[in-house]
Order: sequence, then structure tokens, then C-alpha cells
Amino acid sequence: MSGNEEDIEELRQKKMEELKQQQGGQGGAEGEAAEAQRQQAEAQKKAMLRKALTDGARKRLNTIRMSKPEFAEKVEQQVVALHRSGRLNGRIDEEQMKELLQELKPEEQSFDIKRR
Repeated sequence: MSGNEEDIEELRQKKMEELKQQQGGQGGAEGEAAEAQRQQAEAQKKAMLRKALTDGARKRLNTIRMSKPEFAEKVEQQVVALHRSGRLNGRIDEEQMKELLQELKPEEQSFDIKRR
């Protein structure tokens, strides 16, 4: 390469690094804002669950979260929706939580194997 081509390549590299830094800086700020918003929403959900559930119901939900986190998330969303809509009379106790879990439990699939 001649001296001129090397200069152009060097300038290109510097420009690429500047662009990466600019994008990283903006992306970091947006990522932090999104993370802060997610944490705030999570805190609001937890506060709402504390108001809506008795201690026994909360313990049962935490136990389920250990083995089936996706299912526990679905149950939490349902409780929050009930609480927000005003359809929740009082707090959900452990027996009501059992009924809710039974209703939301995915249907079990059975496999019939037939041999010929």
C-alpha cells in the first residue's frame, strides 16, 4: 500500500471506533432507562401482590416459582389483573390460591400408545 492508502485506512479505522463509541453510549443510556423502568414495574407488581395475597398464598406461589417460574409468572399476572379490575374481594388466601392454580394449570396431555 502506498502512503495515501494507509492514511485513508487509518482514518476509516478511527471513524469506525468513533461510531462504535457513540452507539455504545446511546445504547447504554437507553438500556439503563429500560432496566430502571422494568425494575419499577416489578416493584409495583410485588407491592400489589403483597396487598392481594395472604402470607400462605404468597408462600404457595413462591414454592411454585422454584419449580415452574413461567407458570408462577402467569399466576402473578392473573392476580394483578384481578386486583386492578376490582374483581378481587379482600385478599386471596391459600385455599383460593389452590383453586386459582388448578384453573390456570395447563391441561395434561395423555399419550395413548397402541401396539399392533
